[in-house]
Amino acid sequence: MAFAILALAANAQQTLNLSTTNGSNLQKYDGQVCKVNVNRYVFNGWNTISLPFALSENELNEVFGNDCRLEKLVAVEQSGAAVSLFFQDCKEVGIEANVPYILYYSGENGTKRISKETIVTMGEAVVGFHAGSEYLQMAAAQKACKGTGLYGILAADNSEAKFVAVDEAKGGFHATRCFVKLDSGNNTVLTTYHLAAGATTSISAITATNGKVDVYNIAGVKVASGINAEQLQKLQLGVYVVNGQKVLVK
Repeated sequence: MAFAILALAANAQQTLNLSTTNGSNLQKYDGQVCKVNVNRYVFNGWNTISLPFALSENELNEVFGNDCRLEKLVAVEQSGAAVSLFFQDCKEVGIEANVPYILYYSGENGTKRISKETIVTMGEAVVGFHAGSEYLQMAAAQKACKGTGLYGILAADNSEAKFVAVDEAKGGFHATRCFVKLDSGNNTVLTTYHLAAGATTSISAITATNGKVDVYNIAGVKVASGINAEQLQKLQLGVYVVNGQKVLVK
């Protein structure tokens, strides 16, 4: 009888009520199938989000509405004292565990509930890019953290997902939110660009022309003349304009 009770206890499904304020200790849930409950406050406009489990496109629509948008950072570019952030639509793929995203929500400000049986995965939620002399990271606050030296999307600036410097007067970051960090601090102007899924021209398409092209950055400054697709692939990671179309080198 005692053995049977222990076996039932071992097989019982765990429940994780994920805190989106202070964060939760995920170590005991790592790799386990759990009943996960999340109450996440979102603002009308662009928000940031990162979760320790996956959500499909259908699940995103169920929680945040069919008009919601999901994008992830795919490239950055430095131009003088400014840095451009390029986010690309990835809603079709959905949310992957421990990946930082920006999420557009078209409804009224309020708390949205996520409840599902899923695998919970621990992991560092961060992506990094070199942009000229800068090294930029977009990361998730898996526990509440201070905002000193970081950039975030304030509710007042979220119509275009504008990342601005966050200081102690504005508070820090609650869990499941994301921030941007630069090695040089938070005195740089960041500009966000949105790329549709598949909107960038593939380098293979340039190869098919068997020609050489001039390459410009987003600001319209020529960065290379008469290069082929192979040479284009060797350029610094970022978004370029070739023959009037955007090309993502990553």
